[in-house]
Amino acid sequence: MLERIRLERLKDKVTTAEEAVKLIEDGMVVGSSGFTKAGDSKVVLPALAERAKTENIKITLMTGASLGHGTDGKLAEAGALKKRMPFQVDPVLRSKINSGEVLFIDQHLSESAELLHNKNLPDVDIAVIEVAYIDRDGSIIPTTSVGNSVTFASLAKKVILEINTSIPEDVYGIHDIYQAEDYPHRNVIPIVAPWNKIGRKTIPLNPDKVAAIVFTDKHDSPADIAEPDAKTSAIAKHILEFFEEEVRLGHLTDRLLPIQAGIGKVANAVLTGFKHSNFYDLTMFSEVLQDSTFDLIDAGKLCFASASSVTVSQACYEHVFGNLQRYRDKFVLRPQNISNTPGLIRRLGIIAINTAIEFDIYGNVNSTHIGGTKIMNGIGGSGDFARNAYLSIFVTQAASKENKISHILPMVSHTDHTEHDVDILVTDIGLADLRGLAPRERAQKIIDNCVHPDYKEELQSYFDRACQRGGHTPHLLEESFSWHIRFNETGSMKKA
Repeated sequence: MLERIRLERLKDKVTTAEEAVKLIEDGMVVGSSGFTKAGDSKVVLPALAERAKTENIKITLMTGASLGHGTDGKLAEAGALKKRMPFQVDPVLRSKINSGEVLFIDQHLSESAELLHNKNLPDVDIAVIEVAYIDRDGSIIPTTSVGNSVTFASLAKKVILEINTSIPEDVYGIHDIYQAEDYPHRNVIPIVAPWNKIGRKTIPLNPDKVAAIVFTDKHDSPADIAEPDAKTSAIAKHILEFFEEEVRLGHLTDRLLPIQAGIGKVANAVLTGFKHSNFYDLTMFSEVLQDSTFDLIDAGKLCFASASSVTVSQACYEHVFGNLQRYRDKFVLRPQNISNTPGLIRRLGIIAINTAIEFDIYGNVNSTHIGGTKIMNGIGGSGDFARNAYLSIFVTQAASKENKISHILPMVSHTDHTEHDVDILVTDIGLADLRGLAPRERAQKIIDNCVHPDYKEELQSYFDRACQRGGHTPHLLEESFSWHIRFNETGSMKKA
């Protein structure tokens, strides 16, 4: 294992997770690698959770995105978290956030590193970073994600490294490590195509910062892959038909433009649908590479993919990293303030496909909160892409829970993406192209195309009566949240 430490003077830093975690003190700000379960701390943060069961210790924890192996939940349950940012998916942590026991900052994923570099967030006391190995110059080779690790390595006062021996050393070369200059000396980020590599293959790190090195051989938590069902397949069909029409009209070519897709069932279904389409030589400029990404590469449909992490099932993980020479020239992993930077998204003309919890008749989207108050996961990178994309597409099922919940409402209970940032809305019922439409036109298009039949008549009545009252964006304020209130009182949004 020591062969993975190629800088001789760091070999005496090897210790156990239990010893390393003693470096973390109450009140510290800790930055950890990890982005959607990939490349996260496998032993140090869980050891901190164990320690917090018997000691009074609370930290502020920053990561790239969510962690795997239930680590967020273990930390929350042990009372080790004072504040968490910028994203999470753990049900235990979510409960603690919604009860007010843990403070949560829900950030655009492109912004965390920027705020740290600009001194708008507290300094990082300790970084915990998973690596494949340490190079001779002290620089580190990340594993299955980059996330915010470059910033944490640069700004943290001390660094704990987790060397994961389950990661093959030939992972070297799949990363493109580029750190934009601090303001006011920032230059143009010279990426004009997803496959452009502009940085170095390792993350620079001052060896004097390394306070401890811990070995592990644990794999990332596998992604939960669900087969497309009737609803997600219908959504995918609507989107692919829309793309085909855009090609027919001359707006796009059969190669489309670089695609970004959020994680989950719908995104997986949409990407899987490309396998049987007429589109070819597709590219991705996204945040996360899922099973469907590598399925499309294997099918000859996708020629290159750029992201910040690889989050796949166990079978896909073994397939990709067991045959890395086959894939290494077909994908790249970057820091998230590069993969999600607004300027690149606009320059490359990204087609962004993200998931909504609900949207309203004017196209405002809620992607984070249930009932307007309870956080689900977070905004993630959807805002980075939605506002700057060539096409901003949001998808959701029209109704759920035996159709007791409509996901199209008079007014969203929380707004993450305003109508100004949304081009296309899609449900299993149909697709609404909102480009070039005024608010009243948008509302009618959404009601006609996207709403579940059980709710269409009532939503049409709401809109008609609101229009009689007038306004550029007509609403009946006394009724605008009545569907949410009805659900809270009766368990259904339907009128009795």
